[in-house]
Amino acid sequence: MSFDISSMVARYLNSCKLHEVLPNAALLSELYEFSMQKKVQQRRTLLVSLDELEDVDMSPLVDVLLKIQLFDVDAVDVLCTSPLAVKQESVVSLVRAVNSSLRTVDLQDMLFKKEILWDLFQGGLNCQSLKLRSTEIQKLNMVGSFMQLHTLNLDFCSSLTSLERDCFACMPKLMRLSICGTRIADMWTTRAALSRLPSLTELRFQNCICCKDTGPCLASSNGAASPASVGKLFSTYEFKRINQDSLNDSPYKVSNHFEGILSSDPSFVAKSGRADLQHEVFFGDLHVQEGDDCPEDINLKLRDRSVVSKMYLSSHPSPICYEKHYKEYMIALLPHLRVLDNCPIRKLDREMANTVFSQYYEFLPYKRRQKENVASVLHMRETGRGNVYHNQFSRIKEAVSCRKSPHFYSRSLCAAKLGSSASPSLHTVSNISNHIKEGSESLRPRQFEYHPTNPSLMAFGTLDGEVVVVNHDAGNIFSYIPLFGVTNSILGLCWLNKNPFKLLAGSDSGSLRLYDINDTSPKGETSYSSSSPVVFEKFEQLTSLHVNSTDDQFLTSGYSKKVAIYDICSGKHLHLFGDMHQQPINVAKFAHHSPNLLVTSSFDRDVKLWDLRQTPSRPCYTASSSRGNVMVCFSPDDLYLLVSAVDNEVKQLLSVDGRLQTDFGIASTGSAHNYTRSYYMNGRDYVISGSSDESIVRICCAQTGRRLRDYYLEDRALESPILVQSLRSDPFRHFHMAVLASYVRPSSRRDIIKVNLLESG
Repeated sequence: MSFDISSMVARYLNSCKLHEVLPNAALLSELYEFSMQKKVQQRRTLLVSLDELEDVDMSPLVDVLLKIQLFDVDAVDVLCTSPLAVKQESVVSLVRAVNSSLRTVDLQDMLFKKEILWDLFQGGLNCQSLKLRSTEIQKLNMVGSFMQLHTLNLDFCSSLTSLERDCFACMPKLMRLSICGTRIADMWTTRAALSRLPSLTELRFQNCICCKDTGPCLASSNGAASPASVGKLFSTYEFKRINQDSLNDSPYKVSNHFEGILSSDPSFVAKSGRADLQHEVFFGDLHVQEGDDCPEDINLKLRDRSVVSKMYLSSHPSPICYEKHYKEYMIALLPHLRVLDNCPIRKLDREMANTVFSQYYEFLPYKRRQKENVASVLHMRETGRGNVYHNQFSRIKEAVSCRKSPHFYSRSLCAAKLGSSASPSLHTVSNISNHIKEGSESLRPRQFEYHPTNPSLMAFGTLDGEVVVVNHDAGNIFSYIPLFGVTNSILGLCWLNKNPFKLLAGSDSGSLRLYDINDTSPKGETSYSSSSPVVFEKFEQLTSLHVNSTDDQFLTSGYSKKVAIYDICSGKHLHLFGDMHQQPINVAKFAHHSPNLLVTSSFDRDVKLWDLRQTPSRPCYTASSSRGNVMVCFSPDDLYLLVSAVDNEVKQLLSVDGRLQTDFGIASTGSAHNYTRSYYMNGRDYVISGSSDESIVRICCAQTGRRLRDYYLEDRALESPILVQSLRSDPFRHFHMAVLASYVRPSSRRDIIKVNLLESG
């Protein structure tokens, strides 16, 4: 049985008396306005504006709302559009009191504490629309029940970096999601989270400047805009004139021509290293008939005036918007999506998105088209069947061919595991040996290498000149070699091939030493080197070293134009080749199977192949990059060279003549100090790439260049990005790698982090 609205007013007045506070005039006005809705037979919605309340008003109000089921209230809207002094705990109590009747919750300017957000996200809400803005949200994890929610707006949550995979698991009715002005950058984890929303039809990471909600922009309704609507849109803002040159520079994107319209860049910096997130102007689907006049405020000189693209002004983009083809990626993998960034998705758009996706991305490793679980792959292996997702006509042929390949089932298992793992598991290697340092000082890795024959061993050198060999599986130290004399950073490490328990180490002072890690004696909990190492003649300003395939020679290079060749058996300095490049040689490598072939890379932008059987007065060939080269390496079979230049320029060349085989097309950040390093993974099936100013590891197919995944690394305890200084793939385990990481906070910390892409973190 319901009570008259006057009963609600009376209850509120009595509650105020009980709490010894004066009634709030704005709240009383709202209650009386609510009573008028009954007289005109309107839907009875109670608006609670927190902007008009003080903290003393909350207790009486909550007392009334706890009995809201006694009154004829169809819905309750809770709004907050300006900073207020109300305690956050009181706000939570209020929304919990009316939870069953909630319709809209709009909390835009409250500086929520983390524990308050945790309470809301874990407990859930019964509202249909939720608008929330907070700088405390970093990882979205709304695991509580939001069963009635159909609209979620998280715009300008400027600390939000990622969406947890299950953060939308209890939102079956969510249709509209807006996350503009955030720090979300990872397409892969974002898509994995969004795929848990079966009803999602409208999504935006950036908004059209004339649109307040997630729906299609009126200027693009039905695939085309009327000249009148376009004229109205143009007349709303003052535009600078655009000349023909600026349109020729970029037919789809014109930036920085609309000064004064929008605010400057968002108040965040993307983790990918981009410092300037500019607003963009797109021209897509605006049709102007012959004879129609363009608005006077803008001068569009196009080659064909019969078809002019729709004016699309985007603002407040999240970093994900700067990923190449991100729109096509989302459209292709979210088949129920109808609107993206206020642009309607037409049939032609979806067809184009599928084409672009197949050209630039891999859905799963090794061309697997559909997700499978591990149990089904194991069953296929036991029964000798091929993959089950091919159509009826190709299944027999495919199954027969697959059985001939010993790698088919192992690759299928990798695809199944990687497909079910949204984010990789991380394990720190270098901290297992921190107890060998005195006091609280920890080891600071500078270089590392996996052991060539023992899957459990890894060696790393430190900034303080130590060499440590660890069992990274068991989590203990195999050998520790303390520094000798003056402290110098270890910049070069290389295991011998024929005698893999010998390790060559070089420091930035030019010292070169060969250690036998088996010749150790235990001392306490740590094994220390007890024999004297083989000491070679110094190579000043050393940056890299490498042993040839027969273990009789090794080479060094450094901050000079020279490469030195040493004899390992005699310890003598054999050759010193000068002026091989015009600038310092960062990395020089021998081929894996030919002891006389070597390749050099330099900041002079050139990569050169040399044959020691010929006098190295000139290289076999020279290949050039557009920026300075950071490193180069041979593929495991020596068929290819993988070249990494500054700021994500990564290319694969044919080693026989230096011709370009694959350009991986990784976007640059604009930083001249973003030093990129790339290596092969899973033999030469994939390429992993990371850069010193970014916290991203990119994985691409080595043959096609298609992107498989980007992984963003972050220390969740410190809430700090992890910058990739170097990386290596595990030579024994597919889709395993290790990353030499430095931390933004604290800036002095360095670790080696094992990354397992087949296991969720």
